[in-house]
Amino acid sequence: MYQQMIFVNLAVNDLDASKKFFTELGYEINKQFSDEHGASVVISDTIAVMIMDKQRYADFTKKEIADSTKTSEVLLCLSAESREKVDELVEKALAAGGSPSGETQDHGFMYGRAFDDPDGHTWEIMWMDPAAVQG
Repeated sequence: MYQQMIFVNLAVNDLDASKKFFTELGYEINKQFSDEHGASVVISDTIAVMIMDKQRYADFTKKEIADSTKTSEVLLCLSAESREKVDELVEKALAAGGSPSGETQDHGFMYGRAFDDPDGHTWEIMWMDPAAVQG
């Protein structure tokens, strides 16, 4: 079966600081698709985040670029393989310069926490019990 991919594009204020933040979370920068105006952050085999300075980001839109510290342009949600992995990634994000966002969600079969990256983009990290998904 074809594995569809997603490429999330985010405007950032400081490209070097954003690259440092994401590598501190354990993600790699794909140098083949990176330059002085943008970097490709590899989240998984099917997810990449393109972080771009606002000059480069503006090349792709005629719309005003949102100030993500004041407005919500998108909520990004990543799955995690366990409750412990949710906590681990969020704690890494907070230690790397992110800030807490919202309250911990614990519904027994589903557990999630969220953080804002240094540019204010909100990342939700969620675990769901596979048995609950199967019915």
